[in-house]
This record gives sequence, structure tokens and C-alpha cells, in this order.
Amino acid sequence: MRKPKAIIVGGSIAGISCAKALILAGWDVVVIEKTRGPPIGNPTGAGIALNPLSQKMVKSWLHQPDLLHNITLPLTIGQGKEHLRVLARDENFNYLVAHWTDLHGLIYNTLPVEIVFWGHLCLTFCISHDKSTVNVKAKNLRTDEIIDVVGDLLVAADGSCSSVRQTFLPDSKLRYTGYCAWRGVFDFSENENSETIQGIRKAYPELGNGVHVDLGPGTHTVLYELMYKRLNWIWFISQPEPQLKGDSATMKVSSDMIKKMHQEAEKIWVPEFARVIKETKEPFLNLMYDCDPLTQIYWDNVVLIGDAAHPITPHCARSTNMAIADAAVLGKCLERWGPENLHSALEEHQSVRLPVTTKQVLHSRRVGQIKLGLPTPDREPFDPNTASPEDCEILKQRRLPFFDDVPSILE
Repeated sequence: MRKPKAIIVGGSIAGISCAKALILAGWDVVVIEKTRGPPIGNPTGAGIALNPLSQKMVKSWLHQPDLLHNITLPLTIGQGKEHLRVLARDENFNYLVAHWTDLHGLIYNTLPVEIVFWGHLCLTFCISHDKSTVNVKAKNLRTDEIIDVVGDLLVAADGSCSSVRQTFLPDSKLRYTGYCAWRGVFDFSENENSETIQGIRKAYPELGNGVHVDLGPGTHTVLYELMYKRLNWIWFISQPEPQLKGDSATMKVSSDMIKKMHQEAEKIWVPEFARVIKETKEPFLNLMYDCDPLTQIYWDNVVLIGDAAHPITPHCARSTNMAIADAAVLGKCLERWGPENLHSALEEHQSVRLPVTTKQVLHSRRVGQIKLGLPTPDREPFDPNTASPEDCEILKQRRLPFFDDVPSILE
């Protein structure tokens, strides 16, 4: 019998995770990705945290499960503080942290190389009259050749600005949060005993085993260590929405913008952290968006996964974990129901994932508003200088809905 075929639009972690999960479910897969090749040292890539479920799924996709530990460091402690005062502390996380590019490469290297069409832009798609197939037109960005790919299922893993989502939900818009984030990865592999590193380890003694969140009025930072002698940092700043070109939420920054950012860091943060920020090469600026939760994520034989299905702010370390869970659940649903019952498989996938992602998107939105001191309908703006222990409870990662949830289909 002919194997069912899935076309995945998007070759980020959501897309390649889905490719792996669907191959294991017995499907043929084609991935269409507009970037010209696999990411290697992508300057806009940064750190990500993997929860226990994501670790379990990624290990199940690897020929050698222990390879995951070669690219990750443990993250067992989460601490939020204002200067020297600890506001909230989580322990026994059992998370792992990795650089985005390292995790992408680990999963991508398990796939047959011929299934990913690098340098191809999805132009249009069309569902057949009998709803049995979907045809995707894509453009080879090197040659301008137009190709047609026909499959039984289209998986939209094309990110928060998903063109596939816009086709079905033209009124669904991204919501600017009111703030952006400077991000950077500080590589200290060539001098791991520098004054900068000695200073930051003294200021943050648990670096290498935890994530540190420093809060100030209307702003906060995140800092943790990555494998291969790197520090990942994020600095959230309130500002009006700037004008962007294209569909990327990463803004091009000038040397003057970086210089001004360095000057502000010296005014606000401890000198050891400000020095790490100043010595980081190629910092970049992400604008923070999310989207009101969708009530539907599939239509006929088209399904959304990852940020295409639920754009989310980064405050609860959910984006990559949600994408991996989406891919794993979709694969198991397709395997359980078989290609002849595609609608039932997609309906089960939606029923499993939507209740979780809806609550997590809204919780992450609320945490961001609180950390940035933005107004919320039910409370005064959060001030870390005066916050009570009760006010700080929501800062804990364990307050996230479905924090330890494992869908029964993945058990």
C-alpha cells in the first residue's frame, strides 16, 4: 500500500520535530523551508529550555538518546530577585538548556537529507474537491523554478506570522505586547577565566545550574549558562511598537542602538552583568508578540503546529516545548487512526492540545505583563521593590497551567 504523505511548511524546530514524529508514524514527509540551508551558528539563535516531556520525546527520536546531554546543561533552579532580595524561587526543575541551533541540528541529523527542500518558499496551497489531497506550490529561491508537491496532509509549521493560518483566519492578528527584548549569547570558550567570567560567577553563584531573573521597575533580565562555554541573556524593555519590514519579529539594530543599550545596562544592572552584555558580540532585538488563543487549529487536511498554532511570549519557556509536544501528539494521533481516518486523527490532536496551549498562552501573557509592570485588569502594576510574597507567587514557573502534564497518548 502507498504510504501517506505529509507536506510540512517550515523547517524550524517545530517542522523538523513534526517530520521525525510523522516518519515514525509511518508517513512519507517533505519539508519546505525558505532559508537556504540548515542553521549553523545562527546569530539570531539563542538559548531554549527543555522540560522533561520534551527531553523524553527528543530522546525517543535519537539513535543515541544520550546525545541530548552532549548539547545541554541542567537547569534545576529558577530564581527571581530584585537586587539582593529573592522574590521567587523554584527548585527541582529537571529542565535542560540548549542553544537553539544545537537542538535543531541534533533532530535534523536524524532525518533523511533528501526530505528537506531548503531554499524553497511556499507560495500557495489548494485542497482537492474531495478533500483527499492538498497541492502546494513552492518557489526555488535560487532558480525561481516553481514546483508542485502533492500530499495527503499539510502541516503548517511556518511560525507566528504563519501565512497558512492567515488563509483560514484572516482576522486573526498578532498582538504586540508593549515590549521588546535584547538578546545575546556571550561566548567565553577562548577565555573561561577572564575577569568578566569570574565576576559574573561571583555575582551569580548558581550559574550553570539555574536560570536567574533580575527584576527592576518596568524591566527584567534572564540569564543562564549554555553548553560549550556560553551565557544566554535576555533583557526585556517596554517601548512602543516599531515598524518592521517583512514577517520577522527580529529587528535590525544599528551600532548606535547597541551603544545606547550598553549605556542603559550600566545604569540599571549590576556591573558584572552589564559587562557581559557589553562584551557580547552581535546582540539582537526581538519584538514580543502573541496571539489570542485560537478555537480551531485544523481544517480538512491542513493542521497548524508550533508558533503557527499558538504564538506565545517567552516568559514561561514554552514555545519550543509546545512545538515538540504538538509534533509528538500529532504523530501518535496519525499512527493511532491511520490515514483513512485523517479527520478523526486531527480532531483528537486538536482536543488534546488546544486546552493546554490556550491556558499557557494566556498565563505567559499575564506573567509578562506583571514582570514588565504593565497594567492588568485585576491588579495594580507589579513593583519588585514593594511586592509581597503573595504578589510574587505567580513568578514561579510551577504556577504555569499543565506544568507537569503528559498527554495520555504519549505515556
